[in-house]
Amino acid sequence: MNESSLRNTYIPVTDPTAGLRLTEIFYSLQGEAITSGLPTIFVRLTGCPLRCVYCDTEYAFSGGERQALETIMTTIEGYPCKRICLTGGEPLAQPNAIELIKRLLDGGYEISLETAGALTVENVPPAVSKVMDLKTPSSGEVDKNLWSNLDHLTQHDQIKFVIMNRTDYDWAKAMLFEHQLDTLVDTVWFSPMFNVADDASEEASPDVPVLTRELAEWMLADALPVRFQLQLHKIIWADAKGK
Repeated sequence: MNESSLRNTYIPVTDPTAGLRLTEIFYSLQGEAITSGLPTIFVRLTGCPLRCVYCDTEYAFSGGERQALETIMTTIEGYPCKRICLTGGEPLAQPNAIELIKRLLDGGYEISLETAGALTVENVPPAVSKVMDLKTPSSGEVDKNLWSNLDHLTQHDQIKFVIMNRTDYDWAKAMLFEHQLDTLVDTVWFSPMFNVADDASEEASPDVPVLTRELAEWMLADALPVRFQLQLHKIIWADAKGK
């Protein structure tokens, strides 16, 4: 009997022997959050239940290749780094992501998890630094925010808002104060939407959007207890895959 008749070859799968559907593993500089600028191994899983209008990794929505957890671990161990970023897609869309996290922790890896905030983070081991989005109105997915996730965040974690306009900024500011987000986590990030054309040349540096300066000015005027963020990898490599 072949594998397809034994189990669903798509996501999600809870059987650890089924592994994970994987889009890519690559080694680069972290472009966001607390570890920005540090060499990092990125493990990008396939699949996401959201469709944010600004998504820059639509290629990870489908496809990918199912790999055994042991195979993924072997690939990771081939890189000269003990820092992991588990991302997607939405990594928590695959239950076996938790099993992979446990194996990575046993192997002495430092892990950050990039999650869209629509699926529960309750089962993520506390040693993992969760970098959780709260989707703004202009994302098209604000109704998918799982607010109970706030109960599972600690000072080891981070919250990110992607801002597209003044409406998003005002909404994010209101959520910041309503839920006292700066007291729940280590850092709250405000990041301007920053997509780069797919055909940007290797030599060209992407233009920083006008919104970048506007967002900085709004934050200064309001003296918010948050940190401004640009995506370092896009400034260096535009939207190149594997970077």
